[in-house]
Amino acid sequence: MCRNITILRGLEPQATPEEISAAARQYVRKVSGIREPTAATTESFEVAVDVIAAATAKLLGSLPPRKVVPKSEPPLRRLAR
Repeated sequence: MCRNITILRGLEPQATPEEISAAARQYVRKVSGIREPTAATTESFEVAVDVIAAATAKLLGSLPPRKVVPKSEPPLRRLAR
């Protein structure tokens, strides 16, 4: 697993759609080896991000609450501070 993907389950407040999408984008970058999509890869890349973000949101919504808050903050929350 990519070490840069932050745990989103158990965050207070809950993970936002933007945070879920950012994690999905990082995952797709990692597994595809595509850092910046080109004209030839943009459509496939974005479809994959959307599918993974939707699956992630569904997963997070179906899991029971986490007893312990994750140790690290998602990057978007760190940037917002």
